[in-house]
Amino acid sequence: MFQHGSSRSAAARRAGLVAALGLGLALTAACGGKDTGSGSSSSSKGGSGSWQAGDCGGPDPKQAPDGYRAMGCDESGATFKALEVTSAGFLPGSVQCPAGTDLMIRVSVSYGSSKDKSKGGGIPTHTVCGRNLSGDHPGDAGAGGGQLVKGDCVSSSAQEVACASAGRDAFKVLDLVKEKEQCPAGTSEPMELTLSIGRPYDVICAAPV
Repeated sequence: MFQHGSSRSAAARRAGLVAALGLGLALTAACGGKDTGSGSSSSSKGGSGSWQAGDCGGPDPKQAPDGYRAMGCDESGATFKALEVTSAGFLPGSVQCPAGTDLMIRVSVSYGSSKDKSKGGGIPTHTVCGRNLSGDHPGDAGAGGGQLVKGDCVSSSAQEVACASAGRDAFKVLDLVKEKEQCPAGTSEPMELTLSIGRPYDVICAAPV
């Protein structure tokens, strides 16, 4: 899920960095995803303030509980590394991070000053796709978190679930496509989702676990 925050790029501008743990698809159950929460945070990113793949970050105590800030990968407080930095998306589901992404961080820029940074805001500029530095990776295929990808499991209502604890009514995701006719062989349950502008797929090609 997304959260808002900031990264400082110059004296006249502040960037806001918002991150959400337990990353989700920003979709309702009917849309084949899970609802996500959001929080606000501010952070500082030295130099130009731009994020790059390989950068690390961690919780910002000044903006607890949802704030994050950039830090060195060898710092004790670092909890994630950026796998990819892509353009920000205004539409739910329009940003697709690479496989293995555990959390998504939306970086936004605001101009002027704000007395209450915790409220986030600003203009979204980039999305940081992060992977936990620990061994906990909910974004891995089948783990039950992150964005929906091939290899994940879903319930009969198209909610993502962990494959290891999936019930008898669960299904394995074989592919994510626009039309059910595009589903691969072995698909027994093509789940057609309600329209969501920006999402790159409309059908979950599924088969019993």
